[in-house]
Amino acid sequence: MPARTGAQYIAGLRERAADIYIGGEKVADVTRHSAFAGGLQTVAGLLDMQHDPAIRDEMTYASPSSGDPVGLSFIMPRNGDDLKRRRKMMRNWAKFSCGMMGRTPDFLNVAVMSMAAAADYSGLNRPQFRQNILDYYEYIRENDIVMTHTLVNLQRSRSVGATPFDDRTEVALSVVDENADGIVVRGARVLATLGPLSDEIAVYPARTRRVPAGDEGKYAFGFAIPCNTQGLKFQCRDTIDLGRSHFDHPAGSRFEEMDAIVFFDDVLVPWQRVFLYNDVELCNRWGERTNRNAHTGHQVVTKNVVKCEFMLGLATLMSETLGSGELPPTQHLIAELIENLEITKALLAASEAQAELDEWGIFCPDYRPLLVARKQMITMYPRMAEILHLLGSSSLMALPAEADLNGPLAEDIHRYMDTDTATAEERIRLFRLAWDVSCSAFGGRQTLYERYFGGDAARNAALLYQTYDRTAQRNLVQEFLSLE
Repeated sequence: MPARTGAQYIAGLRERAADIYIGGEKVADVTRHSAFAGGLQTVAGLLDMQHDPAIRDEMTYASPSSGDPVGLSFIMPRNGDDLKRRRKMMRNWAKFSCGMMGRTPDFLNVAVMSMAAAADYSGLNRPQFRQNILDYYEYIRENDIVMTHTLVNLQRSRSVGATPFDDRTEVALSVVDENADGIVVRGARVLATLGPLSDEIAVYPARTRRVPAGDEGKYAFGFAIPCNTQGLKFQCRDTIDLGRSHFDHPAGSRFEEMDAIVFFDDVLVPWQRVFLYNDVELCNRWGERTNRNAHTGHQVVTKNVVKCEFMLGLATLMSETLGSGELPPTQHLIAELIENLEITKALLAASEAQAELDEWGIFCPDYRPLLVARKQMITMYPRMAEILHLLGSSSLMALPAEADLNGPLAEDIHRYMDTDTATAEERIRLFRLAWDVSCSAFGGRQTLYERYFGGDAARNAALLYQTYDRTAQRNLVQEFLSLE
């Protein structure tokens, strides 16, 4: 099957129903449940973009095995042009959600691609694992599979373990048995974003954590399985798609990608779906050696550029509508958003300008500027939301609903709420968007997501410290000190 349509994706979720729970109940049909309606339609819309004649060539490429058009995020980049084509495709998807959906399918597509390109690395563990990851990559590419992943174990106490980077807890996901059919895993993990809307789930070590040594490698594994695998259950948080109109909740009604705890209740993972197992060192170096972190970082920072653009555009419209654009405090705040955008764009551009062929023959973006950009977003985005608060002030709360525009006080609303540059309806529509992005449950989740989805600021700082080669800079100072 070539690149899927949105309708084919929705039909697939219905046919292969997973065990999903929300609000104390099991979901009978995720494709018809109101909690997931907006996100489902957005993901379907992303897939439909692959069939839009106006941009189809920007979204797909010819499959190397079938010749059919498949999603461009699956491509193995061999040169700079491939990398730029992929970034353009990812940008198109990011624009569709205004950068507000962090786990669109391209994230896991590039992750699996990088692991497959470095299939020999999995082969160091067991020869069959090399073929497993190659087969899986071809399967998701040729069937346009939408994936989620879960990387972090639940914790009973954050004091457990010798170091906060170790991922060992009493309830951690671990191997409890192995047999001729595969490995059996038990435990819980967080936080499967897009989980209820996905076909398959990938499980592998997190970028910011380490698989602990000992325990016969029971925590050391990487695999992928269908979301409807027996014993696999998804517990969702409260939905932030409240069933309101796009006018009342313009972001929350569209971009609810849902997060879920995943319970593995003696889940059998077939051997053909295992990519690494029982080798702590190989698991801990997997992301680095395969350049998975660089490729997923390329997707993340591409999305972040769009998100910065959106926040800057929103702030600009807010100031124009309120007539505050010439005030120095407003200019100071908007200049900060401009700086955030330009810094993020520059770091993305640097990653591509400094890209090189890696040991696996893949043209790989430079990870260092991407890591800096990801760390910067952790502190930049909460401040962006705060800037909207400061620019909007009471206008973020003086917000009649769509129904009020035709209600008993409609005449008063239209008379008193217009501005010099906008009608009352235009003003309300704009500030309902600003409120939804920065103040509502959707806005709060966005801020929390950007703070922690890629690890907290301290972990990212430690990663930057550990991975950044400072030898040349050190030598520069040493050379100066050696001068007579």
